[in-house]
Amino acid sequence: MTELLLTGLKLSVGALILGIGLSEPARGVLYVWRRPGLLARSLLAMYLVVPLVAVAMAKLLPLTLGAKAALLLLAVSAGAPLLPRRLAAFGAGPYIFSLVFTSSLLAMVLVPLSFLGLASFFEVPVATPAVEVAAVIGKSFLLPLAAGMVTRKLVPERLRDRVVPVLTAAAAILLVLCTVLLLATNLPLLLEARLSGIGALVLLMAVSLAIGHALGGPEPGERSALAVACATRHLGIALLVATTLPGPRLVVVIGIYIVVSLVVTTPYLRWRRRALSTAEPRGGTHPGERKRATTVFTPK
Repeated sequence: MTELLLTGLKLSVGALILGIGLSEPARGVLYVWRRPGLLARSLLAMYLVVPLVAVAMAKLLPLTLGAKAALLLLAVSAGAPLLPRRLAAFGAGPYIFSLVFTSSLLAMVLVPLSFLGLASFFEVPVATPAVEVAAVIGKSFLLPLAAGMVTRKLVPERLRDRVVPVLTAAAAILLVLCTVLLLATNLPLLLEARLSGIGALVLLMAVSLAIGHALGGPEPGERSALAVACATRHLGIALLVATTLPGPRLVVVIGIYIVVSLVVTTPYLRWRRRALSTAEPRGGTHPGERKRATTVFTPK
């Protein structure tokens, strides 16, 4: 049952990534690469600062081996595939799409290196070859994204506008359903989860949110997007890494992670929406730009 639910979670993430590829024109891929400062801050926050915070927590806090493995799981799972659905109203569509593409591409190299390089700091045994991890990441994330981008060229816009909202909504429902069932079917393991371990996940996400917000730059939408990208991490990569680590408890960590990420980021996003609505009359995102960005990710 657990394996089936994990497969459902992976399918839901793949469908969301496919929807992203269908939604945004290919020319948006290079948006963040044309802004070296924004690119450097994004990669610094996601791939260096957040993992270093996780390492510090594993060394300084009195955590069990399972909690340390969970921190390793989140430390190496940098990426941003679920950003479009959560940040549709923030007017940062090109940056979000470019960050999704860039993080999925870099994950093939950086995740295996981070996984193998950081495992010793967390005292977690690793037996999976880096090449195998890289290959699975490529098939799981780059293929759906590329398939969506190619299909976008072939499918009429009217049909695409109807399919994408249905696809992303169905994927989101499947994600929530599999998460609930995963926690319910592994209830004994969930009850064994120590409060200190869950608290460590909450603390890491909250600190990561602050890191992304601080390094996101002056543009409100991009600042919010990087904050959420740092805090929520890459669910698909987390699922992949969890299957390579020993012990069934990490499967439950995935479910706890999804719930905790919602608890941590929802108040932040509400605050950012209020701040954005207040700032717009004084010269926020141009209305035309915001319209183009939001119509990509929301139903018409």
